[in-house]
Amino acid sequence: MTAAARHIDYLKARTAPHENLSTLYLDLADAQATQELIPQFDVIFFLVHGMAQGHDFVDYELSLAHNFTNAVKDSDVQHIIYLSAIQPQSGDSQHLKARQATGEIIRSSGIPTTELRAGVIIGPGSAAFEIMRDFVYNLPVLITPSYVTSKANPIALENLNHYLFELLKDEPEGHEIYEVGGPDTLTYKDQFEVICKAANKPFRLWSTSLLSPGLASRWLGIVTSVPSSIGAALLAGLKHDYVANSKKIRERFPQDLIGYTEMVNNTINVEGEFVRSNVWGFDEAALNRWQPGFGYYPKQAGASIETILTSEQLWHIVKQLGSPKEGYFFANILWRTREWLDLFFGGGRPVRRSPEGPELKIGDLIDSWKVIRCEPNKFLSLLFGMKGPGLGRLECAIIDHGDKRELTITAWWHPKGFLGLLYWFAMMPAHLFIFRGMVKAIVLKAAQPPSTDNDESLDDK
Repeated sequence: MTAAARHIDYLKARTAPHENLSTLYLDLADAQATQELIPQFDVIFFLVHGMAQGHDFVDYELSLAHNFTNAVKDSDVQHIIYLSAIQPQSGDSQHLKARQATGEIIRSSGIPTTELRAGVIIGPGSAAFEIMRDFVYNLPVLITPSYVTSKANPIALENLNHYLFELLKDEPEGHEIYEVGGPDTLTYKDQFEVICKAANKPFRLWSTSLLSPGLASRWLGIVTSVPSSIGAALLAGLKHDYVANSKKIRERFPQDLIGYTEMVNNTINVEGEFVRSNVWGFDEAALNRWQPGFGYYPKQAGASIETILTSEQLWHIVKQLGSPKEGYFFANILWRTREWLDLFFGGGRPVRRSPEGPELKIGDLIDSWKVIRCEPNKFLSLLFGMKGPGLGRLECAIIDHGDKRELTITAWWHPKGFLGLLYWFAMMPAHLFIFRGMVKAIVLKAAQPPSTDNDESLDDK
């Protein structure tokens, strides 16, 4: 089995090694690469959407579907399994229209296509569930749009996966469309109440028509860690009843369907499982610091820059991050100030620490940071070691584009509740310029001729 993704590094970091699973990079926007790879397989799961693209995601999403469809035409692909969305009888959601149009485009290939139309999916990482979960953890009062009275019959991720894998064994001769849903139909207000109970949070909800779609999407961007582009697209669809008629697929692939209360409890009970992955370097400190209520999706800020310098030149500077000579390359006074502010968060006095040798390695301590992932000339990840209402890391990535290299610095923050959000937004003014300054400074330093004194100072450390 092969898993392909555009964000291949993240996929590899999140995926446990398995002898029967390989991972490949694929951007469906690259028509030629899609044409070369897709026809190599017999059965394909199409699990792609473009909501993260932003306001113009519909055209983008449909272009990906066209590239995919052109690749499977006249190929030996035998079956396509497409995970789509329920289509309510009324409403004008761009997200739902794009899901429907994508299915039509894929079916035009002539390859037998099975489309599963799901509503709300309950499981770790499901954007719709994570939005509701973040509201519960991050707000003392749940302030929601007025259509919180719309209904849905959410399906557990475990049940959805059962259908997907059963279809893998299928050999259809034509197209099929199934709606998939769970056994319980509830309003979103009822769902919030169940999540509050599972999270041991008080249920206080205020729905208001003042939250128009545009205002609600901005509200989501503040309250939840789910990317606002995805949240806004989903929010438009949730204005309608999202109830699946799943009788047809239940009769064909029977299974015990998990009730809503149980699926929510199961999901919250395994909160933090994703931290047990190479995203965090399987680091014990990260595992020990993770707490219930930390956002699944992180807030993020960063900057990138392109250069003709080699990966080795860039890495030679990046690996000096936090050293006594270089510090953090830009606005060192702000980095030092934050360390001293740790006294107010319950931490101790700042401790200056540097790696023992010239080459970084996993476990090295850099001031209050800890190296949790290190790939020379490619990638560096540091665990945030200071006190704060959440869990964070700082990543430096060097991406080779052939004739150019791209240097990216990104701060990731998984907030814990309302205080975690306040902390992130308090740091935002510095984030607006500090990372841009860092990438520029690194490139400027990397472009300078090697310094003998500098190399000797590193060797002496």
